[in-house]
Amino acid sequence: MEHVSVLLIGGTVITMNDAMEVIQNGAVAIKDETIVAIGPRDILEARYTADTVVDCQDQYILPGLVNAHTHVPMTLLRGLADDLRLDVWLMGYIMPVEREFVSPEFCRLGTQLACAEMIRSGVTSFADMYYFEADIAKVVDEVGMRAMLCESVLKFPSPDAPTYEDSLAYTRQFIEDWRAHPRITPTVAPHAPYSNTRETLEKCTALAQEFDMPLMIHLSETKREVDDNVAEYGMRVMPWVEEVGVFSVPTIAAHCVHVEDQEIHILHKNNVSVAHCPSANLKLASGIAPVSHMLDIGVNVAIGTDGPASNNDLDMFEEMRLAALLAKVAPHNPTAVPAQQALAMATRNGAKALGLEGKAGILAEGLLADIIVVDANNTHNMPHFEHNPTAVYSQLVYACKSTDVRHTICHGQFLMRDRQLTTLDEAQIAQQAAAYASEVGTFLSQREENTLSKLIAVGIDVERAESFEVQTKAVLNDPSKIEDLLSHEDVEVIRAVHYRQYDTYFLFNDQDNSRVRYREDDGIDADGNVTSVRMRLTYTSGEKERSFHDSILLSHSRFIAPASHPLRFYEEFFKATDERHLQKERRRWHIHYQGTLYYVNLDRLIDPEVDQLFVEIKARTWSQTDAEHKADDIRQMMHILGVDTNHVVSEDYLDMQETL
Repeated sequence: MEHVSVLLIGGTVITMNDAMEVIQNGAVAIKDETIVAIGPRDILEARYTADTVVDCQDQYILPGLVNAHTHVPMTLLRGLADDLRLDVWLMGYIMPVEREFVSPEFCRLGTQLACAEMIRSGVTSFADMYYFEADIAKVVDEVGMRAMLCESVLKFPSPDAPTYEDSLAYTRQFIEDWRAHPRITPTVAPHAPYSNTRETLEKCTALAQEFDMPLMIHLSETKREVDDNVAEYGMRVMPWVEEVGVFSVPTIAAHCVHVEDQEIHILHKNNVSVAHCPSANLKLASGIAPVSHMLDIGVNVAIGTDGPASNNDLDMFEEMRLAALLAKVAPHNPTAVPAQQALAMATRNGAKALGLEGKAGILAEGLLADIIVVDANNTHNMPHFEHNPTAVYSQLVYACKSTDVRHTICHGQFLMRDRQLTTLDEAQIAQQAAAYASEVGTFLSQREENTLSKLIAVGIDVERAESFEVQTKAVLNDPSKIEDLLSHEDVEVIRAVHYRQYDTYFLFNDQDNSRVRYREDDGIDADGNVTSVRMRLTYTSGEKERSFHDSILLSHSRFIAPASHPLRFYEEFFKATDERHLQKERRRWHIHYQGTLYYVNLDRLIDPEVDQLFVEIKARTWSQTDAEHKADDIRQMMHILGVDTNHVVSEDYLDMQETL
């Protein structure tokens, strides 16, 4: 008799091979990391002795599940922020916390927690996209799982790299250090087209090509992403990414929710694997991917959980079930994505996506021993019907739960035996995770109480230098007086512009009575057409620094930045105490007066509609020392306009609204 390492006997063996062979009262023989035989129990028991014999009666023996897309260290951010739109969730909460906390230690602990969860739920292989992937690799190596680990690259600074060049250099070293590992595939992951440039996408692709590695990327996750890509590049996401050359290397495209028929054909033509993430797409209201159509065309569709901060778990049984159910909704077809196909997506299709085709994902002689054993006789799994050859797949996909997994084997080694983890200390991991959660919670609580900190958290191109404005506003009864000022011998007109301005003020009931103004400036040409659009954010406190001549005020601005998100984002992110809106038509002149640059604005309020013209004169200063001199100049200019500044009572329309 031949001696092997492990003999699994007496279970229902679900091979997931091309013939979808199911062996009742079967057995699997494992030697070292390899499956050496599969067949009926009596035949294998007569042929082999083993170091470990496991009785699998009333259990299913099947390939380990493959989580084709996740962000494993984000277990430490589970429950951080929920029930938000993707952009608010990602840019407003997740990325600011990541910038503050993500470190090698964070990634190692988060990966340990994730591996414990995945092993318990029958996952033997996964594809990860995150930061400090070299540290994640160390944990995966110690734990004994199999993984494709993809280092994230973005066009802006990330937790492990101040520039994308640094990210690429890190990734190159990561690949060189780990590419010979038997269970780990190291590679690169440009996060998404919207978070990269054409140049960074091309360089990531070239790096993957150089080392003959696959690549992972988020694609067409939301409708807005597609719309923005069309606006910027004149085409939808898939054809643009194809044009850039990303698909010239084996690619896992995560999500692919908003794809049209032509784009699905692009995926198929380029042998792109899609990682379908049903729970995360539902939770973030991204939509339902056309999975059944993709499968009909021939696209390799695998299943992923996405990160545990947007799911919020790593349960592939739940994802299988959802994948099968959701695929039936859009086509109104209950036969779409049957249970057998859903299980194939979570096993053999996932293995193919990770570059493991012919190595894992099915149970066959000569393949890697990545195997799970699942209890079949729990209450929620009873009864069983033998007349239907596909009933076993229905049991696994529609009735089984991740808690039914009894044993998890990867590379021939038990990672869980009788529901006891063999390579991880769950109690210690839980204690350390709780300590991290406490720190993150304190950080967020303090940020939520401080409007400026919250604003800076979402400002990537931030000008945080403090500035001051000396300014006044007044009703201009005679508009022709503007010409008197502009033609004055001491005035030099530098530039004249015409805007339509849309202002939204967010008011906060904090100790500074903070205000954040979101402004959209639409540049107007001589024919009244919009020629340019600019959005900005400005933070000020409600209190003014001081006043001059009763009505010329000094205000303090502490934050200026481009508004890189739509107004809706800031409304949802800030949740201000009050919100006010103003719309006006503005003619602006930049002038030199007494050696200083001033801005003269002539405004007509559109909303609220007011039958008056207002003149505003202001100057910016970087200190308070010369503010009084500028106030004197402003008073002189107001006199040229025939305005008595002593009768002006407010420096901005927000404060004047009730009076108006």
